[in-house]
Amino acid sequence: MKDKTIDYMLRTTWLAVNKMYNEEAAKFDSTMATGFTLLSIDKDQGTSSTSLGPIMGMEATSLSRILKKMEQQGLIERKPNPLDGRGVIIHLTDFGKEKRDYSREKVLTFNNDIRSQVSEEKLQHFYEVADLISERISNKKIYKKK
Repeated sequence: MKDKTIDYMLRTTWLAVNKMYNEEAAKFDSTMATGFTLLSIDKDQGTSSTSLGPIMGMEATSLSRILKKMEQQGLIERKPNPLDGRGVIIHLTDFGKEKRDYSREKVLTFNNDIRSQVSEEKLQHFYEVADLISERISNKKIYKKK
């Protein structure tokens, strides 16, 4: 393909970001998925297991594997939901909060570096295009069902 398509640029850029985060996480025996999950759990109140998947945009089965491993590593603990006995709230342990802070620092470092290289106007255009792509996909406006 001679011209770079939008999906090509999204895919290759995301793969580069994913690789960068996984390389950083590996230095501390972790993964990008674990870091993303830590950042998605409310640090003080915890997060219900049923709302965590949609927050992260993940399927329940993939998330279940990540949460099981995180629990084995001592990063999280599951507690019954006091408002709904059938539900579970995922809480960060002290170790999980420590790893969350590390993940947050890595994300902020990446964001600050890119912000220092791109004008605010260009960044706003990037966000607008990304929002438009997400909206069109989520509302099934690109490939309509027949």
